[in-house]
Amino acid sequence: MERVDAAIGVVKRLGRVLICQRKTDDTLGDFWEFPGGKCETGESLQECLARELMEEVAIKARVVRKLTPIEHDYPDVCVRLHPFLCEHVEGEAMAIECQRTKWVEASELSGYQFPPANESLLEEVVRAMNRT
Repeated sequence: MERVDAAIGVVKRLGRVLICQRKTDDTLGDFWEFPGGKCETGESLQECLARELMEEVAIKARVVRKLTPIEHDYPDVCVRLHPFLCEHVEGEAMAIECQRTKWVEASELSGYQFPPANESLLEEVVRAMNRT
Protein backbone atom coordinates (compact mmCIF):
# COMPACT_ATOMS: atom_id res chain seq x y z
CA MET A 1 0.00 0.00 0.00
CA GLU A 2 1.27 3.45 -0.88
CA ARG A 3 2.19 5.71 2.06
CA VAL A 4 1.77 9.47 1.69
CA ASP A 5 3.09 12.16 4.02
CA ALA A 6 1.17 15.44 3.92
CA ALA A 7 1.71 18.74 5.71
CA ILE A 8 -1.52 20.40 6.84
CA GLY A 9 -1.95 24.05 7.87
CA VAL A 10 -4.51 24.96 10.51
CA VAL A 11 -4.22 28.66 9.71
CA LYS A 12 -5.79 31.05 12.19
CA ARG A 13 -6.70 34.70 11.69
CA LEU A 14 -8.79 36.88 13.98
CA GLY A 15 -10.05 33.90 15.97
CA ARG A 16 -11.09 31.87 12.92
CA VAL A 17 -9.46 29.03 10.99
CA LEU A 18 -9.24 28.55 7.24
CA ILE A 19 -10.97 25.56 5.65
CA CYS A 20 -11.16 24.57 1.99
CA GLN A 21 -13.77 22.57 0.13
CA ARG A 22 -12.34 19.87 -2.13
CA LYS A 23 -13.32 19.96 -5.79
CA THR A 24 -16.33 17.77 -6.60
CA ASP A 25 -14.37 15.50 -8.95
CA ASP A 26 -11.45 14.95 -6.51
CA THR A 27 -11.18 11.97 -4.18
CA LEU A 28 -13.51 12.78 -1.25
CA GLY A 29 -15.01 15.50 -3.42
CA ASP A 30 -16.99 18.27 -1.68
CA PHE A 31 -15.51 17.37 1.72
CA TRP A 32 -13.88 20.19 3.70
CA GLU A 33 -10.26 20.14 4.81
CA PHE A 34 -7.44 22.28 6.07
CA PRO A 35 -5.10 23.40 3.29
CA GLY A 36 -1.96 21.38 2.67
CA GLY A 37 -0.73 18.50 0.63
CA LYS A 38 1.78 15.82 -0.21
CA CYS A 39 5.46 16.29 0.56
CA GLU A 40 7.79 16.09 -2.39
CA THR A 41 11.03 14.10 -2.25
CA GLY A 42 13.68 15.92 -0.19
CA GLU A 43 11.22 18.52 1.08
CA SER A 44 10.82 19.21 4.81
CA LEU A 45 7.33 19.31 6.28
CA GLN A 46 7.51 23.07 6.81
CA GLU A 47 8.81 23.65 3.26
CA CYS A 48 5.95 21.51 1.97
CA LEU A 49 3.42 23.45 4.01
CA ALA A 50 4.67 26.84 2.78
CA ARG A 51 4.58 25.64 -0.85
CA GLU A 52 1.13 24.05 -0.53
CA LEU A 53 -0.41 27.13 1.15
CA MET A 54 0.84 29.31 -1.69
CA GLU A 55 -0.20 26.85 -4.44
CA GLU A 56 -3.62 25.99 -3.00
CA VAL A 57 -4.86 29.24 -1.45
CA ALA A 58 -2.22 31.96 -2.15
CA ILE A 59 -1.40 32.77 1.48
CA LYS A 60 1.65 32.82 3.73
CA ALA A 61 1.52 31.65 7.33
CA ARG A 62 3.93 31.29 10.25
CA VAL A 63 4.04 27.96 12.09
CA VAL A 64 3.12 28.40 15.76
CA ARG A 65 3.43 24.75 16.76
CA LYS A 66 3.14 21.21 15.50
CA LEU A 67 -0.08 19.36 16.29
CA THR A 68 -0.48 15.60 16.74
CA PRO A 69 0.33 13.62 13.56
CA ILE A 70 -2.41 11.32 12.27
CA GLU A 71 -2.16 8.07 10.32
CA HIS A 72 -5.20 6.82 8.45
CA ASP A 73 -5.58 3.88 6.09
CA TYR A 74 -7.86 4.41 3.13
CA PRO A 75 -8.56 1.46 0.81
CA ASP A 76 -5.74 2.39 -1.59
CA VAL A 77 -3.34 4.56 0.43
CA CYS A 78 -2.03 5.09 3.95
CA VAL A 79 -1.96 8.80 4.77
CA ARG A 80 0.22 10.34 7.46
CA LEU A 81 -0.98 13.89 8.17
CA HIS A 82 1.41 16.32 9.82
CA PRO A 83 -0.75 19.24 11.01
CA PHE A 84 0.65 22.58 12.11
CA LEU A 85 -1.15 25.37 13.94
CA CYS A 86 -0.22 28.53 12.02
CA GLU A 87 -0.76 32.28 12.22
CA HIS A 88 -1.87 33.97 8.98
CA VAL A 89 0.85 36.34 7.74
CA GLU A 90 -0.17 37.61 4.32
CA GLY A 91 -2.52 37.18 1.39
CA GLU A 92 -6.25 36.74 0.97
CA ALA A 93 -7.28 33.10 0.66
CA MET A 94 -8.24 32.24 -2.91
CA ALA A 95 -9.76 28.97 -4.14
CA ILE A 96 -6.97 27.93 -6.50
CA GLU A 97 -6.84 24.15 -5.90
CA CYS A 98 -10.22 23.85 -4.20
CA GLN A 99 -13.75 25.03 -4.95
CA ARG A 100 -14.22 27.29 -1.91
CA THR A 101 -12.37 28.71 1.06
CA LYS A 102 -13.93 29.87 4.28
CA TRP A 103 -12.77 31.32 7.61
CA VAL A 104 -14.81 29.69 10.40
CA GLU A 105 -14.95 29.59 14.18
CA ALA A 106 -13.38 26.41 15.55
CA SER A 107 -16.67 25.63 17.28
CA GLU A 108 -18.34 25.49 13.83
CA LEU A 109 -16.01 22.82 12.40
CA SER A 110 -18.31 19.96 13.38
CA GLY A 111 -20.92 21.39 10.99
CA TYR A 112 -18.69 20.64 7.97
CA GLN A 113 -17.99 17.24 6.44
CA PHE A 114 -14.26 16.45 6.75
CA PRO A 115 -12.47 13.27 5.60
CA PRO A 116 -12.47 10.46 8.20
CA ALA A 117 -8.75 10.97 8.93
CA ASN A 118 -9.49 14.44 10.34
CA GLU A 119 -11.77 13.47 13.24
CA SER A 120 -9.18 13.67 16.06
CA LEU A 121 -7.57 16.73 14.44
CA LEU A 122 -10.84 18.65 14.57
CA GLU A 123 -11.08 18.02 18.31
CA GLU A 124 -7.47 19.15 18.81
CA VAL A 125 -8.06 22.31 16.76
CA VAL A 126 -11.05 23.26 18.92
CA ARG A 127 -8.96 22.79 22.08
CA ALA A 128 -6.02 24.74 20.62
CA MET A 129 -8.22 27.64 19.50
CA ASN A 130 -9.88 27.82 22.91
CA ARG A 131 -6.42 28.39 24.43
CA THR A 132 -5.59 31.36 22.18
